[in-house]
Amino acid sequence: MFGIGAPELVLILIVGLIVFGPGKLPEMGRTLGKGLREFRRASNALTTAINTPDPPPAPAQPAASSQNPSQTTAAPAQQTTEQSAPAAAPAAATSPTTETAAAAVEAHRAEQQGASAETPKQP
Repeated sequence: MFGIGAPELVLILIVGLIVFGPGKLPEMGRTLGKGLREFRRASNALTTAINTPDPPPAPAQPAASSQNPSQTTAAPAQQTTEQSAPAAAPAAATSPTTETAAAAVEAHRAEQQGASAETPKQP
């Protein structure tokens, strides 16, 4: 991994045991493991949020007068169920890490849009 073999790892563990003591060492290992796990989750969530394609734009609504009355009542009901189903799924899977990653992605996109707006186009 970092050029650390078994003898070096044993030496590090012995020094850690002497410095921190047998009671504190397992607690420090647990804390370090939790921190690394949370960092990995946040990193994966951010990568997923960045690599997820933007949803396609919503199609324009046709004029209601050109449709039959039976079609106009059925179409909004279908649209309502289609819109509510995707909205319910992300709300259930939302966690602080996901919210943080989503906020970071939105900030990044806003920064990119602001930078592209400020950059003058060369002729």
